[in-house]
Amino acid sequence: VSFDDMEVLRVFATSKDGTRVPLNIIRRRGTKLDGTNPVLLNAYGGYGISETPYFLGATRRMWFDAGGIYVTANIRGGGEYGREWHKQGALTHKQNVFDDFIAAAEYLVSERYTDPERLAILGGSNGGLLMGAVTTQRPELFRAVVAQVGIYDMVRVELDPNGQFNTTEFGTVKDEAQFKALYAYSPYHRVRDGVKYPAMFLPAGANDGRVNPMHSRKMSARLQAATDSGRPIYLYITSGDGHGHGTALSVRLDQSADWLSFLIDQLGMKWAP
Repeated sequence: VSFDDMEVLRVFATSKDGTRVPLNIIRRRGTKLDGTNPVLLNAYGGYGISETPYFLGATRRMWFDAGGIYVTANIRGGGEYGREWHKQGALTHKQNVFDDFIAAAEYLVSERYTDPERLAILGGSNGGLLMGAVTTQRPELFRAVVAQVGIYDMVRVELDPNGQFNTTEFGTVKDEAQFKALYAYSPYHRVRDGVKYPAMFLPAGANDGRVNPMHSRKMSARLQAATDSGRPIYLYITSGDGHGHGTALSVRLDQSADWLSFLIDQLGMKWAP
């Protein structure tokens, strides 16, 4: 797969508290900044994991061939700037992660890479939590959301089989300050009736031992009942998948085809083989 027609730009958005947040933009050379480009914004923001831009994969080539721009945001919670960058996005500081991502989205709109009707977002696991949080905090900013194997009920997550491990990153309801922070951004608890939510695609694994698929089931049901946009809220549970690691190639291809088709459809894109 060739990417000779692509280029990478590194720019910075300014978060709510003034922190400069790096964005890595992969686009075709000669792309016009007229606000009409479909953009897919991706981030993780947790556990000190650093996100790096890369071209690899037929899925991204298909996204580019359909006219899309791909953006990776190095938000707090990751390890891009060391341990302190991670700490600023963990425990009671988790809201910084969501503020950074929202700032990245607003930058892409203000600089006319895209507009909210053409902006899609993607994240998985801790990044799925990110998708749920920013969608419930700023639903008007996004057109379509892919939230893979996400955590959405932050009040009950530590009761899950892997829940105690996650308290090191998110905190515990047993600590008053941490409980208040968790409840304040918990995506499931922030869904409001009558809000025009973006289209959402929530895939999860029935045998996921790291994130209970209950989260995706609850979140999709709550959003389906609450949304007033008329846009679809899809739940996609597969029995042959866990948390993504070690998943069969055939299953991964099916999943990629599904979420890519979802985005192309919702953003009105056209892809010519």
